[in-house]
Amino acid sequence: MGKYTEDAARLLDLVGGKGNISAVTHCMTRMRFVLVDPGKADVEAIEGLPSAKGTFTQAGQFQVIIGNDVADFYREFTSVSGIEGVSKEAAKEAAGANQNPLQRAMGILGEIFAPIIPALICGGLILGFRNIIGEVNFFTDAGAFDLQHGTKSIADTWTFWNGMYGFLWVIGEAVFHMLPVGICWSVTRKMGTTQILGIVLGLTLVSPQLLNGFSAATATAEDIAAHTYDFGFYSFLGTGYQGQVIASLMAAFVLVWLEKFFTRVTPEVVRMIVVPFMSLVPAVFIAHLVVGPIGWAIGNAIADVVNWGLSSDVRVLFAALFGAVYAPLVMTGLHHMTNAIDTQLVNQLGYTTLWPMIALSNIAQGSAVLAMTVLQRKNERAEQVNIPACISCYLGVTEPALFGVNLKYKFPLVCGMIGSACAAMVCTGFGVQALSIGVGGLPGILSIVFAYWGVFAACMLIAIVVPFVLTCFVGMRQLGEKDRGLAAAAAPVEGAAASVAAPDAPAPSAEVRDRVLLAPLSGSVAPITEMPDPVFSSRAMGDGLAIEPAAGADTVVAPADATVAATMPGSNHAIGLVLDDGMELLVHVGVDTVEMGGDGFACLVEQGQRVSAGQPLMTFSTEKIRAAGHPTAVAFVVTGEGSATGLALLDGMDAEAGLTTVATYRA
Repeated sequence: MGKYTEDAARLLDLVGGKGNISAVTHCMTRMRFVLVDPGKADVEAIEGLPSAKGTFTQAGQFQVIIGNDVADFYREFTSVSGIEGVSKEAAKEAAGANQNPLQRAMGILGEIFAPIIPALICGGLILGFRNIIGEVNFFTDAGAFDLQHGTKSIADTWTFWNGMYGFLWVIGEAVFHMLPVGICWSVTRKMGTTQILGIVLGLTLVSPQLLNGFSAATATAEDIAAHTYDFGFYSFLGTGYQGQVIASLMAAFVLVWLEKFFTRVTPEVVRMIVVPFMSLVPAVFIAHLVVGPIGWAIGNAIADVVNWGLSSDVRVLFAALFGAVYAPLVMTGLHHMTNAIDTQLVNQLGYTTLWPMIALSNIAQGSAVLAMTVLQRKNERAEQVNIPACISCYLGVTEPALFGVNLKYKFPLVCGMIGSACAAMVCTGFGVQALSIGVGGLPGILSIVFAYWGVFAACMLIAIVVPFVLTCFVGMRQLGEKDRGLAAAAAPVEGAAASVAAPDAPAPSAEVRDRVLLAPLSGSVAPITEMPDPVFSSRAMGDGLAIEPAAGADTVVAPADATVAATMPGSNHAIGLVLDDGMELLVHVGVDTVEMGGDGFACLVEQGQRVSAGQPLMTFSTEKIRAAGHPTAVAFVVTGEGSATGLALLDGMDAEAGLTTVATYRA
C-alpha cells in the first residue's frame, strides 16, 4: 500500500465517487477535479483528510490542496479510482462544459478584463490624485488654507503641481480614452488569435482621424463634415469609440470569428497573406458601420439603467440589494460584468456611483473575517488562514476570505452581506461618486471624489463595525469549542509516558546552529500574504515570501544545498526541494502559469538531482507570463516541517540571487 492510498481512496468517496468525476489532473500543489455535481463533494470531510491542506473552487474546477507530494498523490488516486488523468487543457475544457452558458460567458469576460484591471486601477488612482491637486480649492487668493471659501487648488498655487496635473493626464488618457486598444488585445489573447491584429483594430477605434467620441455630442457642422466618409452610394460619420467597452468587445469578437474562419478555409501556403488581410480589413468596416453603433447604444442603455437605479427614488433599495449580493456574485464570477458597467458609467458621466459599493462590500467581508480572527484567536490552524485573508480583503482581494473562511462557516458571509448592504444604502443615499475603478478595499477612498471623502469614511466605518459585531454575536453561539480552539486536551492514557521531547529540542547528537536560505532570484520581497493566489496568501501551503522579479531576473537558483524533490514536466513553472536537514521548499513562478503549458519556461534540473546553493534550477520569461495575463510574483514557501524549526522570514528588502539572505532558521 502506498503512502497516500488510504487518503486517495477516501477522497474518491468524498468527491462523490468515480461517477461524479468528469476529469482530474494536477498542478504543482493541488488536485484539480471537474465534478459532474459539485454539490456532492463533502468539503468539510475532505479538508479533514491528513493529506489535504484545504479546498476551493475556481473556474468550474474543484481544487484540493495537497502540497509538494501532489504528483505521488495523483498517481495513487488514479490507480485507486481507475480514472485516467487528462491534460490540464482538457480539464479546463471539461470545466467549461460543466458550466452553464452564463457562467462560461462570465468566465470569458473575467479572463478578458483580468489583464486590464491593473491599468484601470492605476488610472483610477491617478484620476483621484489629479482631482485632489487640481479640482479641490484648498486656498484663498491670499494663500490661506480655507476649504470652505477657497478659490485656488494646489495646481493653481504651485507651478510644479500645475505641470504634474497636466502631465498625469497623459497616463489617464491612455488608460481610459484608449481603452478599446487594451480590450481588443485582451479578447484576441483570450481567444487564441493574432494579438497584433487586435491591437491594430483597437487603434482604428480611437484613431485621431476620427471625430473624438467624447466630442460627438457638441460637434459643429464643420467637424461633422470634416469627419464624414462618403463612398458615393453611402456615407457615414467616422466617430471614435474612446472609452467604449461593449462596442470594443463586439468589434474584437468579429475579428476573432473572421480570423478563425479564414484560417480554417485558407490553404496553408497562402495563409500568412490572406488571413490577416481578410480578417482585419472587413473587421474594421464592420466595427464602424455595424457593431460599433450597436455596441455604443447597448453600452449607453446599460449605463442609463444602472444610473437610474442609483439615482432614482428607489436608489436606497437598489443599493441594499446590490450591497448584499455582490459577495455571492464574486463567488460565481458574475461580478466581472461590473467592470464593464463601471467603465461605461465613467465614460458617459465622468464618474461611477456603483464602484464605491464594491469597495465597501470587500471591506465588509474582511471585517467578518476580522471577527472570526478574534473568535478563533486560540485556534492556531484557523489563525493561519484568517489573518492573511483579512489583510487581503481589506486590500481589495476577497477570494481568500470568501472561500477560505466566510463560505466555510456561512454565517460570517451573511453578516458581511448585511454590513455591506447597510453601508451601500448610506453611500448611495448620499450619492458618493468615484472617479474610476480603484483598489477595492480600505485604500479605495483614494478613488472617491474628494467632496465625498467624509461620507465614504463613515460608510467604511459602517462596513467595518456592523459585520464585526454581528459575526462576533452569532459566532459566540454558532462556533463550537473545537472551532474556537478552546477544546481541552485529551487526558493522558494511564501508563503512558509522562512527557515527550519538546518539538524545538534537537536530538542530542545533532548540531544546532543558525542556517540561512538565499534568495532564489532577484526582486522585491514581501510576505507570502501578498501573493496574488489564495492558496499561497492564506498560508495553506505554509509560510514564505512573495518575490516580484526584478527587471532581467529570469533565473531561479537553489537557495541552499538540496535535493530536487519535484519538477513539473510539461509546464516547468515550479520546483520542489528538500534540504539536507529535511526542510521542504517550493518555488512557484507566477499564478496559474500551469495553463501556459511550459511556454517561456525551462527546467534545468531533474527530479532526484543534488544541487548546490546558487545553482540555476529553471528559467522563465516575465514578458510571456504578463502577455498570458498572469501575475509574475514568485512564491517561495516552506511546505514541510522536516527537522527545521524557528523559521524567521525577513521581508521588505531587495533580494539578490545567490547573495542575499531572505530567511534564517535554526536546525
